[in-house]
Parts: sequence; structure tokens; C-alpha cells
Amino acid sequence: MDRERDDLAIEDLTYDSDGLIPAVVQQDGTGEVLMVAYMNADSVARTVETGLTWFWSRSRGRLWQKGESSGNVQHVRAIRYDCDADCLLVIVDQEGGGACHTGERSCFYRELGAEGVSPAPAGAGDAAERGAAASAIGASLDGLFAVLEQRKRDLPEGSYTTKLLSGPHDSLLKKIAEEAGEVIMAAKDADPEHLRYEIGDLVYHLLVVMTREGLTLDDLAAELDGRKK
Repeated sequence: MDRERDDLAIEDLTYDSDGLIPAVVQQDGTGEVLMVAYMNADSVARTVETGLTWFWSRSRGRLWQKGESSGNVQHVRAIRYDCDADCLLVIVDQEGGGACHTGERSCFYRELGAEGVSPAPAGAGDAAERGAAASAIGASLDGLFAVLEQRKRDLPEGSYTTKLLSGPHDSLLKKIAEEAGEVIMAAKDADPEHLRYEIGDLVYHLLVVMTREGLTLDDLAAELDGRKK
């Protein structure tokens, strides 16, 4: 079913009686849930403006930036809201040791005993992880593509994306060729971190050319699905 994108302003999100909205923080690329915290309109605005996660501390009664003391900051890749606009999903790239104040990667490192819970079938965990990763990647691409479409509409001055979208066509195509070459070199060096970075650059520029030429993620999905055998 086709649905129109319904983008809300920060102040139009559904906050509780204390002016707060829960935010689930998820690792980009894996779907791992890192933490759950609360935001208010000010912390949502700061998160959008800075690209780092900001929350409202109910115990301290003030705004706080994740990693402000530990250095384990979270670089925001996308912010999504649910169907009732009363919960946020914040997709991040976690920097440093982890999201939890205990030093654990995720705040959800403990398991509640549950007698009678049947163990998952063999391979179910792997399938779930693949499904979570696919969902996270899809959310990340959808969020980035929405930003690119907005840039195409507004063409804000000083934006690198604006330059690619409105500048000479050959300049964008040349950039894609350069990024593809960087991917090849990183793969030859067998450096996973460098390769991930260069693939990210290439994917970004490919999405830019798709946006410029009027293609959508649905068009890409249909093309890829048509190649399944």
C-alpha cells in the first residue's frame, strides 16, 4: 500500500504530560537495541541540530548529551517516529566502549529468566539477526533518501549535496567513479574499517544520482527483486 510521507515538526510529536517522549536507540547496520531514554522537544531539537544524541534526565532534571563525560557519543544516522508519533527510534553509530553506563555495549545485557520458554529452532537466531540488520539498513537508506529528496526540493546554499544535485552532471558522475575506485583500493588492502567507510561514500553518491535522475528506493528494490532466481 502506498503511503504519503508524513513528516512532523518537532513540536507536533506526541509528548506525555511531562513533555517527554521515549526514544529507542538502535545501532546502525545491525539493529541492536542499545538503550531507551527520554527526550523532550529541546533535546530532540539539539539532537537534530548537532547530529549527536541528547536526552532529558528525569532524575537530574536537565538535558544531557550521551557521552558528555565518557566520550561514548552516538552519531545520529536517522530519527523515525511510530504511527502514533509518541515514540522515537533513533538510529546511531555508537562510538567508544558502549551505550550503557556499566560499560556494556547495550543496556540490555541481562536476561530475565523465563521458565517454559521454548528454545528457538536451530538457525532462528541467525535469521533474526539478518532480519534485524535488513530492517536497520532499510531504515537508514530510507532516512538518508528522505534527506536527499528534501535537499533536491530546497537546494540549501553551502550544502555539498546541493552542489551535487544542481552542479554539472559530469561532476557527479566523475565523483561516483572516484568513489568506486576507492572501494576497490580498500578491498585490495583488506582493511574492513576503511572498506566500510568507502562503501558508505559510494552508496551515498549513488543515492544522490538516483535522486537527481528521479529514481526511488522502490525502483531499486523492484530491480533487485527482479534479479532473484
